[in-house]
Amino acid sequence: MSDWRPVLTAALVYRDPRAAIGWLERAFGFELFMLIEDGDGNLAHAEMRFGDAALMVGSEWSDAHRSPASLDGRNTQSLHVHVDEDVDAHCERARAAGAEIVDPPAEQFYGDRTYRCRDPEGHIWTVAQTVRQVTREAAEQASGLKITGWI
Repeated sequence: MSDWRPVLTAALVYRDPRAAIGWLERAFGFELFMLIEDGDGNLAHAEMRFGDAALMVGSEWSDAHRSPASLDGRNTQSLHVHVDEDVDAHCERARAAGAEIVDPPAEQFYGDRTYRCRDPEGHIWTVAQTVRQVTREAAEQASGLKITGWI
């Protein structure tokens, strides 16, 4: 096993994890770096990289671990991916791979341009690119919100 390990790794459950792996490669540019199969060739566990982050991909394995596709599209979490360049092209790549674009790319008050999409099994993803630097004060003024802990 590699010495590389992110501090936090998300894990997503899919009805068809092999299809999900291919989709994540095509749509978002994730790279498979670990695949574990049982003696019958069934996927037991997979891990993918995107930059310095990782994502575990697996099958439904209990009533508490289900794909949104098995839960009428309900999500209890969503994922956020930060890209360094051309979020609009990233959105088009995801759309071409079959993502449902929920919110098209738009600039946000905090300086990121973001889009939101749903993958083929219903997981919700937000993808962002920082397009301008914004001060906390400017973000508060633009949003009408009180912000604490701005970096």
